[in-house]
Amino acid sequence: MRFFMNAPCNNRLGTMKIYKSLLLLLILSSSLLSAKLPDLDENKTLKKVKEMLSLHASEKEINPELMGRILKNYLEELDPTKTYFIESDIKEWLDPSPEYLSKITQEYLKANFTAFNEIFLAMTHAIERRHELEKEIDFSDLPKNVLPEEFKDMQWVKTTDELKNRILRIRALQVETASQLTEDLKDTSLQRINKRQAKNEEELLDKNKDQRNKLILTKILKATASALDTHTAYFTPEEAKQFMINVQQRLFGIGAQLRDDLNGFTVTKLVEGGPAWNSKELKAKDRIIAVNGEPVVGMDIVDAVELIRGEENTPVVLTVIREVGEQDDKKEEKLDITIIRGEVVLKEARYEVSYEPFGDGIIAYLKLHTFYQDPDSSSAQDLSRELEKLKEEHKVKGVILDLRYNSGGLLTQAVAVTGLFIGNGTVVSIKDNSGFVQHLRNIESKEVWDGPLIVLVNRVSASAAEIVAQTLQDYGRALIVGDDHTYGKGSFQTFTLIPQADQVNPEGEYKVTRGRYYTVSGKTPQLTGVLADIVFPGPLSESELGEKFSKYPLPQDAIKPNFDDDLSDIPPFQREKVRLAYKSTIQPKLTIYDQYLDTLKQNASWRLKHNKNYQTFLKELKKKKDHVEGEEEDFGQNDLQLNEAVNLMKDLVILMDASKKKAA
Repeated sequence: MRFFMNAPCNNRLGTMKIYKSLLLLLILSSSLLSAKLPDLDENKTLKKVKEMLSLHASEKEINPELMGRILKNYLEELDPTKTYFIESDIKEWLDPSPEYLSKITQEYLKANFTAFNEIFLAMTHAIERRHELEKEIDFSDLPKNVLPEEFKDMQWVKTTDELKNRILRIRALQVETASQLTEDLKDTSLQRINKRQAKNEEELLDKNKDQRNKLILTKILKATASALDTHTAYFTPEEAKQFMINVQQRLFGIGAQLRDDLNGFTVTKLVEGGPAWNSKELKAKDRIIAVNGEPVVGMDIVDAVELIRGEENTPVVLTVIREVGEQDDKKEEKLDITIIRGEVVLKEARYEVSYEPFGDGIIAYLKLHTFYQDPDSSSAQDLSRELEKLKEEHKVKGVILDLRYNSGGLLTQAVAVTGLFIGNGTVVSIKDNSGFVQHLRNIESKEVWDGPLIVLVNRVSASAAEIVAQTLQDYGRALIVGDDHTYGKGSFQTFTLIPQADQVNPEGEYKVTRGRYYTVSGKTPQLTGVLADIVFPGPLSESELGEKFSKYPLPQDAIKPNFDDDLSDIPPFQREKVRLAYKSTIQPKLTIYDQYLDTLKQNASWRLKHNKNYQTFLKELKKKKDHVEGEEEDFGQNDLQLNEAVNLMKDLVILMDASKKKAA
């Protein structure tokens, strides 16, 4: 996932008051990376926890309920693959009594982490038991056709026999993949798997008391941070540096997102404009099993990514497994693909502009990948320029703003992009951890486009993208179409590391959820997402994606609507001056699309029902929820969902033109 910073924007009111010293993040969270141990002791650890609690949107103290979450997270920090503990080993921590939770909560608040040391000791015993169990397992007789899906949402097993079976099946999956390499590379790959396991166990069994204590405290901090909510996280110093690479959006590599499937790293998405995208050889769903001849099966994803990255203009050879053929004729083939590394700017293509002729004019199409701003450009400036250009050269009859796969970005740019389509008014309100509500407004009185507007979304349109979609929907300024709802991230986070700073805190850094954001209606997209006015499914519409599927999401909330903006959050000495320039062109709440909605829904339903490609696509989609972006291309259309959005816009333009003629 991508991370973005807050940046000041001179033509927006009051954006720096709350966030002067910390980065504002409006984006989905990413997994943490393994790293060197931070400089921690018990008192420093408790101090970090208190800092996070003082800033957090809702969790203000360590209480027994929160301690239950922390214990479960800590167990998973120690045994993420659930191949060491059995349920009986950890029952008192998995299902603790109220009295026990109260006791260890009081100890925790005194920087006494005895319970966590006991769990750690249980883990060392579990490692020793696994060594004994592995002597009993017949690794020469491995099960066949083991699938990665078996290991999704695993629970701890109840018996040692079940534990042996899980270990055996994971090994079978790894060996099956390694067997597709040459014999030498197969051996190397299996050796690496064993070496990685041994390295992890060695770290946990380290007899150096100081190192062991730092490891325990690091895992306590990680478990505590992630117990506060799904987006709060603690970073070791090395992890913090990696996080900033993501924030700064620049690295040298191939531009591919990967998923660790135990039997290699599956390509889930290619970054548009990146080296892999431009080469046209690597495909989504390819499974990488070696890099420059070095096997990566069993390797930590961080190490695998480091092998793929490298100096600009140097080649990297990826050995991949690709499925070819259809259904019963499917088979796997091994390919070596050479890609020349280049700079990958994770902003992807930033935006795309095109149009489709319609009648005596055009339907304009704007796709925004992220909400960005740098010294040379911004998402609002670029879209404004492109729209003005289209208006000069063509008769624009309608605009489609595509926010699918847009997972967020700068809050100020969400405000600015919304301002291209509305008059003055509140765009988003922020309520921080103290309960203070601040309104971010559009104060640009000139709309770049005031005609028919459709916003296309899917289940991973998130955060800043949800602000734009829901605000335009609140004002009745746009119809929201596509998947039934968006991601549902209505919270914002701050990060303690400043991008320009050379020094990372040796004790580690953290990002913490500071509060929620709300659109002008007073609603937050938290959990529910933005609900589409007209639904027509896309590739992710059957996927379990969204904030509601996360481990500890913030609950829903609401504040009072702010359509009639009283400017109460503006200092009194500035309020009257702002009022004079602002209130005369305030954006009204519109109902212009309401009269057309039923007809538009009926037309869309009829088209989808009679579109054979779409019907085939929907049937296949229900069979397979774990969809990879790009699969819709198998159904004879590059983008079935966009095609329907264009048809809807044509319907809307025709209906609105007919109403105007009738009124005249």
